[in-house]
Amino acid sequence: MAIVEMLMPKMGESIIEGTVLTWLKNVGDTIEQDESVLEVATDKVDTEVPSTHAGILKQILAKEGDVIAVGAPIAIIETAGEEHSAAAKETKVDTKKEELVAAAPENTAAILGNSETIDSVDERFYSPLVQSIAKEEGISKLELSKVPGTGKEARVTKQDMLNYLASRIAASKPATSIPSISTPKAQMSISGTDEIIEMDRMRKMIAQRMLDSKRTSAHVTSFVETDMTNIVLWRERNKHDYKTKFGESITYTPFFIEAVSKAIRDFPMINISVDGDRIIRKKDINVGMAVALPNGNLIVPIIRNADQLNLVGISKKVNELANLARNNKLTPDHLAGGTYTVSNVGSFGNVMGTPIIPQPQVAIMAVGAIVKKPAVVETPTGDVIAIRHKMFLSHSYDHRVVDGSLGGKFVKRVSDYLEAFDINTPL
Repeated sequence: MAIVEMLMPKMGESIIEGTVLTWLKNVGDTIEQDESVLEVATDKVDTEVPSTHAGILKQILAKEGDVIAVGAPIAIIETAGEEHSAAAKETKVDTKKEELVAAAPENTAAILGNSETIDSVDERFYSPLVQSIAKEEGISKLELSKVPGTGKEARVTKQDMLNYLASRIAASKPATSIPSISTPKAQMSISGTDEIIEMDRMRKMIAQRMLDSKRTSAHVTSFVETDMTNIVLWRERNKHDYKTKFGESITYTPFFIEAVSKAIRDFPMINISVDGDRIIRKKDINVGMAVALPNGNLIVPIIRNADQLNLVGISKKVNELANLARNNKLTPDHLAGGTYTVSNVGSFGNVMGTPIIPQPQVAIMAVGAIVKKPAVVETPTGDVIAIRHKMFLSHSYDHRVVDGSLGGKFVKRVSDYLEAFDINTPL
């Protein structure tokens, strides 16, 4: 028999640690290779972690609730095979760590079990989000080292940073000043008839990210009404043949993503992010689509290089990601790298909205419900009143870097592409 360590795997771009949610196997259970052993939460998604070996789960090293760095051991598995000497086992573990370091050099400190981060002035580990908040708020390394931490091993959490910022603001401003977004609210009054519902982990994460976005970006929203008649008629004419040919349905979402991708090519300065005083223009066009989960939460998987896919290719990716999301099968890689986001508020019967930008993107578009309306239609023989399928596009953008001209022209271009859809396009 051989003893091997199961390590916390790399779970996506920029992910350097995960929180153990639930062990799906108990000590003594027999497990197969690639069989799910535990559930892990990252700052992007909850995911199941498969076993790297077949054998017997001999020991669990990471308890539920523990925050574990990528590359750190989480369990001991006894496998069938020849005995390995202690030196051989150590060499195998070191080799695995070297592979993880090669795959994710930015995570070297976490993988090697070193709690120090590069250029850190103390021995605490700081997550990328905490470091980002510190940079944005002008908190020096020395000042950061003095922030009280309530996380494991006195780590500083997001809430610790918000509490610290609130206390710093309170100390520097008069008591009559207007509280900032990070200032704790007054105690809520609760009566005996009120129901108290604890936020789940995802809802807490969404709430924090929405606050962070409003605190970061100067939100402005522009609206354009779009004639979707050609697309509606084409879909009605082809949806049955499409399902017969491809074995799945086609929704309106692929049309929106296709039009947005084309417009981004025309206006590449929408496809950017902000880093301090620098603007980073993204080469890839990776469009996120907001998906409503059965529990009411939202998640945004990414269609990578959407501009390189045709309508059928986009439709297949939309269906694949939507199914993975609703079955809780998304991985962190499915959620990373988005450069622009589309949210379909029309699926809830809403005609328009003012969506909040997912950081670090600088824009997001909400598409409303498609409704029949009387409209003036130009014909070769004159204007006529006709029933058309209309929809509003709501484009929220970061006014720090996207002016009204660019934001307005972009949403109008998306509308133009949707209205120009050829009703005779072959399936």
